[in-house]
Amino acid sequence: MYPEHLTAPMKEELVSQGFKDLKTAEEVSELLDKTEGTTLLVVNSVCGCAAGTCRPGALHSLKVSDKKPDTIATVFAGVDFEATSKAREYLLPYPPSSPSIGLFKDGNLVHFVERHHIEGRSAEMIANHLKAVFEEFC
Repeated sequence: MYPEHLTAPMKEELVSQGFKDLKTAEEVSELLDKTEGTTLLVVNSVCGCAAGTCRPGALHSLKVSDKKPDTIATVFAGVDFEATSKAREYLLPYPPSSPSIGLFKDGNLVHFVERHHIEGRSAEMIANHLKAVFEEFC
């Protein structure tokens, strides 16, 4: 487990912009079992690609998109083990990946951005990709 004093600013980057901070399996299930609307779920991480492109890209996508998810939420891999484990059940058949981004519509996973789609890409590229995904599903 990572020390909270190191991860708190990483978590706050999303939470301060309206992302629900899911810390328990129950919170994840309550949110992702919804059968109406869209939910963006960011699996946060301490790695450089989370800091450099994933979090900034997800945040920027919400600023530049006309269509947006109804709900935005996050779990933190390596910190909130129970919540992350439960979220990964909803992200199947994809293998565990952090950071990563999932979009759910009417209770179903409709799009998933794995770590290897985040690494080596700019925050702007991720934001533009998510913008297109929002246009299709939100």
